[in-house]
This record gives sequence, structure tokens and C-alpha cells, in this order.
Amino acid sequence: MAHRLLTVLIILTTTCSACTLPDPDPADTSNAAAVQHLEYPAYETCEDIVEYSGFTSSYNHNTLVPEWVAYELTAEELNWAYDSQSSNFSRDPDLKGPQASREDYSHSGWDKGHMAPKADMRWSEKSYWESHYFTNVCPQNHELNAGDWNSLEKSVRRWAKQYGTIWVVCGPIFEQDALGTIGTAHVHIPDAFYKALLIRDSEGQYHTIGFVMPNEGTHHSFKSYACTVNSLEERIGRDLFPALDDSVEESVEEETNWKIWNR
Repeated sequence: MAHRLLTVLIILTTTCSACTLPDPDPADTSNAAAVQHLEYPAYETCEDIVEYSGFTSSYNHNTLVPEWVAYELTAEELNWAYDSQSSNFSRDPDLKGPQASREDYSHSGWDKGHMAPKADMRWSEKSYWESHYFTNVCPQNHELNAGDWNSLEKSVRRWAKQYGTIWVVCGPIFEQDALGTIGTAHVHIPDAFYKALLIRDSEGQYHTIGFVMPNEGTHHSFKSYACTVNSLEERIGRDLFPALDDSVEESVEEETNWKIWNR
């Protein structure tokens, strides 16, 4: 089942310390693990982080939604090996601590919104069903889930095919916390969602872009949602793609180059 990186429950009174991955040095093979996890954001040591076969989730046992979900998607992984159309959401049976449940979402008016999309996880039966754990799910407006968020997910798959690999980190944003909760467990409804993307072009240059979408049913152009990763970091209070070399990270996270993203 899932490999646990940490199994520490989040407690409000706990003092947390920051954890970042080391900067990768291509000439140093000892940094291979860091290079393989370019998608990881910086995180606190008190976060409950679960590494699944296809993605990694930091689950918040207070809000009952993930803090963030990160994964690497390759063009090869888009050759689907598992084509089930069913979606049976469930709790992660190996994760200790409170989790959301199907009953919390039932008749709530909110979708069970995947962070790592099930369509990105069809390269194996295991990864597909792990994407249906509530550690990968947030209450999401149906029009957003089926509309602009879905369109962005499709674009991510297209970019994975175009560039060979794409690194993704996404999650909920709580600012006003105006939408309340659902269910008897009080699953918190995010105000918005973000997705940050990293690719490496044919010349070996890295490029990033961020997107923020309000948790509502309006439809807009992709450009209206786009932002630099630096501005997204300021909004969510978290360092993204810290495994990049510092000089590379600083330059690429300040750009939004639409020629690269073909939008």
C-alpha cells in the first residue's frame, strides 16, 4: 500500500519546522532523489504526508482536505493501462486520524473534486484507485469541476505529451473561509484552488506557470486565471519547486510565457 514519509497528526499547538529538498546538482548522483521530486513544495515537518504510487498528498486532519497534492506526469504514463469508468471514493484504510467520508459529501451540493485527476492515474489500477482516496479530494463546485478545472487538467496532459514530463503541485486555498463546511465531520470548503506547473523544454530550460480558480461556477479564459509562481507562493504562503537550483528557481518563477504554454 502507501509508503509513509511522515505519520504525524497535525495539532494546532504543535510547533512545526520547515522542510525543503536540497538543490539538485546534475553532476551529483547523490541528489537523484531530489531531482525525482521536483514537484514537491516546501512543507512543515508536522504535516501528515503520504506517498502513493502516482502522487503525494499532505493531508490536513482538521480541515479534512489535502494541504497540497503533487505528482510527476510523463507522456508514457498517458498510455492508459486501466480504463475503468467507475469512481468509488473511499478513505485511505492505512491512514490514521480523522478523514472525510462519502457521507459527508452526500447531498451536500458539492462535487468530490480530485486534486490529482483520475485520468492522470490510469497507468495502473492501483494508482487509479488511490486517486479516489479522500486524501486527494476537496469539496468543489460542480461547474468548476466539470468546466474550467477539467479544461486545465486536460491541458496538463497535453503539455505532458508535448514536453515528455510535467511536474504538478495543486491544492485548496482558504482565505475568507466563507463557504463553510459539509457533513457531520465538517469538511472545509475551499475558497479557491491553485495549480502550479513546471516543465523542461528541449533545450533543457525550465519554465513555470501558476493558476488560481475560485471555487465557483463562472467560466473565464485561462489567461485570467494565470499568475507567476512567485505571486502564487505569496498568496498561499508556501515555497513551490524548492528542489530547483536557487538561481534557476528565482528566474523561472517570475515568468509567464504564453508561447511556452501554447494558450
